[in-house]
Amino acid sequence: MINQADKIARFQTLHSADELFLMPNPWDVGSARLFQHLGFPALATTSSGHAATLGRPDQRVTRDEMLEHVARMAAGTEVPLSVDSERCFGDTPSEIAETVQGMVEAGAAGCSIEDYDPGTEKIDKVGNATERVAAAAEAAHSGPLQLILTARAEGYLYGRPELEDITERLIAYRDAGADVVYAPGLSDLSEIKALVETVEIPLNVLNWPGGPSVDELASVGVRRVSTGGALAWSAYGAANRAAGELLESGTYTYMPTRLPESIRDSAFG
Repeated sequence: MINQADKIARFQTLHSADELFLMPNPWDVGSARLFQHLGFPALATTSSGHAATLGRPDQRVTRDEMLEHVARMAAGTEVPLSVDSERCFGDTPSEIAETVQGMVEAGAAGCSIEDYDPGTEKIDKVGNATERVAAAAEAAHSGPLQLILTARAEGYLYGRPELEDITERLIAYRDAGADVVYAPGLSDLSEIKALVETVEIPLNVLNWPGGPSVDELASVGVRRVSTGGALAWSAYGAANRAAGELLESGTYTYMPTRLPESIRDSAFG
């Protein structure tokens, strides 16, 4: 087994290399082991995908449940695991730090903090958001195992798709100690290129319907591409279609699309 320190070192190397890497978001240990088997160099949890495994909508998972999930995912895989840790489950710097420390103890190699507050359904003011990033960065970087912190500007997902504001925020988050920045929902290649050139630290981009291809993102200097909940919801979509066919027509044409036993045995064996 590869220890946590080695996973963190690998994760740091991926971010310092001058090339894009793919980091899909599994939703349980089985999907994580499958993606690892396929050869992805790192993985990240998905808050919406994890919530779905509990039969809940996104942003309805507790901190303890998130940490238990991370511990299972990290123990079940041998590649670096970053955590979609939402707002770090805290309103104060000490609460944020406690969450980050919990992720260290759970075996993570990285984590994230975002600036949307589901309690108020608003984007945090940039000053408050920056203070929160600083608290997370201090906690992530203070111990012998230093996590890579991703700071997220959520405006494109929550009705504030203003590039100038997003750019200001990501620069502030970088200066507060973030190692990676991320604006989920950003899909215009020219705007992505401008962000890469402005923020000057690794930029994560979420794959997006109709958005640039991986090759196009690599061409403008994007360092990391993740999938969010897309793979989880694609899997649920396939299950919905297959079960619907069984219920409505009593046929099994979905059977040939199931995971081959050879891959299942290799990934889960």
